[in-house]
Amino acid sequence: MFDRIVKGTVVAEDATIENGWIAILDGRIAAIGQGRAPAAAEIDDHGRALILPGVVDGQTHATSYKGLPGIEDTTRSAIAGGVTTLVDMPYDNPVPLDRIERFDEKADAVGTYAHADMALYATVTREAGVDNVRDLIQRGAVAFKISSFESSPTRFPRIGEDLTLDLFEALAASDLPLGLHNEDQEIVHARMARAREAGIEGIEAHSTSRPPAAELAATAQFYALGQAVGAHAHPVHITLADGFELTNGFAAMGARATGEICVHYLWFDAAADGERLGARMKVNPPIRPGAIEGLWRALETGKVAFVSSDHSSWPIDNKLTESIFDAGAGIPGLETLLPSFFTLARKRGHDAPRMTADFLCARPARFFGIADRKGSIRVGLEADLAVLAEEETEWDEAEAHDGLNWSPFHGETFSVRVVATYLRGAPGWDGSTIVNSPGAGRVVKRATGGWYAERRNLA
Repeated sequence: MFDRIVKGTVVAEDATIENGWIAILDGRIAAIGQGRAPAAAEIDDHGRALILPGVVDGQTHATSYKGLPGIEDTTRSAIAGGVTTLVDMPYDNPVPLDRIERFDEKADAVGTYAHADMALYATVTREAGVDNVRDLIQRGAVAFKISSFESSPTRFPRIGEDLTLDLFEALAASDLPLGLHNEDQEIVHARMARAREAGIEGIEAHSTSRPPAAELAATAQFYALGQAVGAHAHPVHITLADGFELTNGFAAMGARATGEICVHYLWFDAAADGERLGARMKVNPPIRPGAIEGLWRALETGKVAFVSSDHSSWPIDNKLTESIFDAGAGIPGLETLLPSFFTLARKRGHDAPRMTADFLCARPARFFGIADRKGSIRVGLEADLAVLAEEETEWDEAEAHDGLNWSPFHGETFSVRVVATYLRGAPGWDGSTIVNSPGAGRVVKRATGGWYAERRNLA
């Protein structure tokens, strides 16, 4: 007998199955079928609701505000949003994850606080150099991340091109990607100073002070360094179509080059939404005017690796400043990633369930080397599931489970609602209440070659 049967419209790896069912045994998918389901200790019938793989959110910042205990609030939000695996960035409060003892400390915190599973990015610093890279890979880091722009000299430092090259060389023999926060520091600082001198300090100055040239220059140099040594280069947020033309150009030359979109760049437009939202929509690199259509074309033509939230766990007080330059960057997004992307995909006429399962689940799982367990509804994989009811829902920031209770998506209408989430076959969210406990989540370590290894094998 199976432990649990979950019934609904199953968005499986190879087909969408109406009147489908998923049989779960020992936390894994044991069988998938249609029509009459086999016997099980528990049967959850979701009617015609869509059953997708649990989302693998490839870019989150769980500990920015509260440090490692912040994992609890962040993963509560994740499980309520259908996100069963968070790939968390290494710029932790108070110190970056650049050595194995910090990896172990964070892994222990996941086992104590997390409601969802977490995979961990690692990084390097001037202090540690690349001496710990091999050990961090062996510990299970799924990727590395650096920044060409310094937001904090300790927590979020700038990494110069010399150390970037060292890191690329250390990673070149592996299939681990190196992610980049892709902005040129000198250009941004000069343009910010120019705007301040002119007394332009509203939201309209945010995008112009971090112009496309700053993003494109950092992106191109990063790709060139990766290409020079055969390593995988991955800017973690490309905000305009020209950025993906760079990605495509380097990839066409044989470079291991990919790029990622965060869902807010597909939803918001600086010209249309800036005056209304102000600092509530401040992210870096910035949301730009008139960029959405070009980004969608990049996604639809295969130039985008996957879509993420870039969830940042900053309270709204961090935004309440007189000058946009003093306001914190970043927005919460774990509970809005899945419904917002699904809504946009449907509006553009796509098969929204399958596109969502691809860009939010299967692609990031392959990218981070965890597709042996996560990212698809397939026999043998862990039974991570997100159940969506197709009903229009207005997002209310007060109902968020992230401990922040604010969102630029407040008042926006989504075409679906997350009505259940399962983590390894166990209920985590029932549509109104989080029903699992802190510590239900585990660290997910890299186990497969990932993006380029799989693409070479397919070739």
